[in-house]
Amino acid sequence: MLVGRERERQVIGRLVAASRVGESGTLVLAGEAGIGKSALLEDAAAAVTDAGMRVLRAAGIDAEREVPFGGLLQLLRPVLDHLGAIPAPQAEALGSALALVPGSGGERFAVGAAVLSLLSRVAEDGPLAVLVDDAHLLDPPSAQALCFAARRLTADPVVVLLTVRDEAPSVVGSAGLPSLLLGGLADADAAELAGSLGRRLSTDARSRLLASTGGNPLALLELTDEGFDALPPGAPVPVPASLARTFARRADVLSVAARTALLVAAAAGGDLDATTGACALLGVSVGDLDEAAREQLLTVDGARITFRHDLVRSGIYAEAAPAERRAVHAALAQAVPADDVDRRAWHLGEATATPDAAVADVLDDAARRARARGAWAVAAAGFERSARLTPDAADRVQRLVAAAESAWRAGLPDAARDLLARASVLPQPPELRTRAAALDGAVAARTGSVERARDVFLAAGTRAAPDDPDTAVALLAAGIEACQFAGDVPTAQTAAALLARLEPRSLRARFVGAVAIAVADILAGHGGPDILRTAMADVDAFLDDPQLAPWLVIGPLFLRESAVGREVIPTVVAHSRRRSDIGGLPILLFYVARDQATTDRWDDAVAGYTEGVQLAREAGQATDVTACLAGLSWLEARRGDLEACREHAEEALALSVEHHLGFFEVWALTALAERELALGRTDAALERFRALDEVLAHRGMRDVDLSPAAEMVEAMVHLGRSAEASTLAAALTERAEVKGQPWSMARAARAAGLACPDADVDVCFSVALAYHQHTPDAFETGRTELAYGSRLRRLKRRSDARPHLRSALATFERLGAVPWADQAAAELRATGETAQRRSATGLAHLTPQELQVARMLASGRTTREAAAALFLSPKTIEYHLRNVYLKLGIRSRSELADAIPA
Repeated sequence: MLVGRERERQVIGRLVAASRVGESGTLVLAGEAGIGKSALLEDAAAAVTDAGMRVLRAAGIDAEREVPFGGLLQLLRPVLDHLGAIPAPQAEALGSALALVPGSGGERFAVGAAVLSLLSRVAEDGPLAVLVDDAHLLDPPSAQALCFAARRLTADPVVVLLTVRDEAPSVVGSAGLPSLLLGGLADADAAELAGSLGRRLSTDARSRLLASTGGNPLALLELTDEGFDALPPGAPVPVPASLARTFARRADVLSVAARTALLVAAAAGGDLDATTGACALLGVSVGDLDEAAREQLLTVDGARITFRHDLVRSGIYAEAAPAERRAVHAALAQAVPADDVDRRAWHLGEATATPDAAVADVLDDAARRARARGAWAVAAAGFERSARLTPDAADRVQRLVAAAESAWRAGLPDAARDLLARASVLPQPPELRTRAAALDGAVAARTGSVERARDVFLAAGTRAAPDDPDTAVALLAAGIEACQFAGDVPTAQTAAALLARLEPRSLRARFVGAVAIAVADILAGHGGPDILRTAMADVDAFLDDPQLAPWLVIGPLFLRESAVGREVIPTVVAHSRRRSDIGGLPILLFYVARDQATTDRWDDAVAGYTEGVQLAREAGQATDVTACLAGLSWLEARRGDLEACREHAEEALALSVEHHLGFFEVWALTALAERELALGRTDAALERFRALDEVLAHRGMRDVDLSPAAEMVEAMVHLGRSAEASTLAAALTERAEVKGQPWSMARAARAAGLACPDADVDVCFSVALAYHQHTPDAFETGRTELAYGSRLRRLKRRSDARPHLRSALATFERLGAVPWADQAAAELRATGETAQRRSATGLAHLTPQELQVARMLASGRTTREAAAALFLSPKTIEYHLRNVYLKLGIRSRSELADAIPA
């Protein structure tokens, strides 16, 4: 019977009740050892069983933390017959992870997406409860996959309850899932529990027991009467650390044989067969455990040995001498089944204290198997342990780099950096040194250390150039991307010059090199578009190459042309979603959202930036978080979402300063300047634009498309600074002509139209509008129409002004650019025409995720296809679809297709 815990039981009861009607819930029960987490989980298990819910259960076991996906297999084994009902790429990833089918090591998030789909599929047959005890002891890949799924359960009849100790960090404990911290029992409940065993404590001892244990139930039950009465007044009672010693002390009364058998059982994680075999090898019998059972330290039932509490097992193991533990692990390595190669490898590693080539090879083989199954964290630990036991320095450094690569794929950048640092002090052959540098640079680039990434990539690319030009191209191109993010244009130009001297052998390397050179040239204001156009002719050959995804979308984004490469962008994103490549998706979403923000798909851009921020935070990628926040804040300024703009721009600025991300600092500064325009504070906006211009000049970022000169000209005209505006407009025109791109020329012509003599107005603005026809940027076209109409109105040409102002108003309302629509409407009223304002469309009321769902379903995807692409469950897709139908006033997929523009 559970004593107390009424509040906690009510919380769990509400989650269970909600899950039965289709509202998913997740809760992590956290607390110190012995606080009652497992008892509360057992109580919940009884409740969900009584409610008729299907139950999936697992428990973390310390001895199995190195077994790849062991926890997940334990949890999902009863429902694996549903594997064929989830999307094929996910089924393949999960099947490979669980060693059901051969695999080659996919993205770590692909298994999590598969777990989500599988749980959702099982829940279609009835409400489901997922209960995991001691989740802090799960193998890391299992824990990551389970947390990924739990975060995304929204509208499925599923409740997920996990227990973790809070004394040390764990994957589940740090996943940001809803949690409930368990404290001690209330005094009355604690007294009831303490008295439940008929103990005869003095009144003073009972009071001290309650106060000193803090209501920890296990401490109340296990600390002995004699021990308590023997303590001097005021002596502290360490809980729960003292409990482990309390249990270990009970083992002191056992015979030598029984203590040995008990240590074997502790090291075996309760596996009865392995314990039996190892005991025989050590000259004792598993029957010797009967003594431990009589001391209530464990029970033997069926094929398992169950310790009274995990503290019993850990206490027994911790008290043993290191030599005793190694001997036990050596025996277990022989006793585990021949096909249980992963557990055998782990025991061998624990049994070996000095370098041993044979044991290191076994551990290396186990790590390779874990890597092939996508169990990246287990692989990293295996390679690292193998390296530690490897006598040969050449083999040791290979294994350290392999460990670092797996750690990075597991989402453990700090571990990857540490392993690379250990490898760096050992001799490395050129090929391995290049491989290590590529990883070092990638970790640095994604986690916010872009200046370090720049230096690593450029040094490695320079070294590789004489013998391996294709590899040198990849490294130098990555260095140019790092330079871009850092806002370091001079170094990007240096790298581009190195690239230009190389003669890459493959079409792939030539494509990447050309795009990278073009990016560097454009940032510096020295050409580049022609190189990009030529490179885009080969793009179809690489659409399904995950490593080239960012380079594939950069071309159309930098060109800003209506006719070149625009179909590439959605294709690349679709491929990335199909692979569940969440680690590579955030920066890709950033580029795609930026493209949408410079067309007429602003709602999609908000959805893309928002998803990018979420996924980048989840993957621990500071660079990509900053990029998406900066882009989102810029768009929010134009939409008039001014408080969100300020919040996101300030966070992006803080991250940019912390991580030296100069490029995104520029974007965030631009957002804050445009926010001032939206507020109608032209003076303040001009000052911010001047400061931005100084930052660009300081960083050598001379790309005219980054320049705020067009906005500054408009602000100067509004403030009556005509001469200054004319000078700046002329300089802008000169720079735009050097670049020669329609987008640049259109903005320059608009600035000229604002600052030119009255007689030249029509020519300048006609030129601007002609250039706009060759770009997809509806907002810039709208601004030109607004500027033209406003200038004509001030020239008393009201009839001529109205068509341009009507066009501008329609464009801004279609985009959702509220402050600019307000300006256009005011200008139109000033011509004597009543502005016909369009009420916000239903699309404007959709959340970013609802819009993503609506777009995918309107394009013909099924519910399951949309769920797989967005890393959601089908029920969550249906939940969002119901909201879409309600907000748009429609009832069918066909109506949805009509309501959502292609």
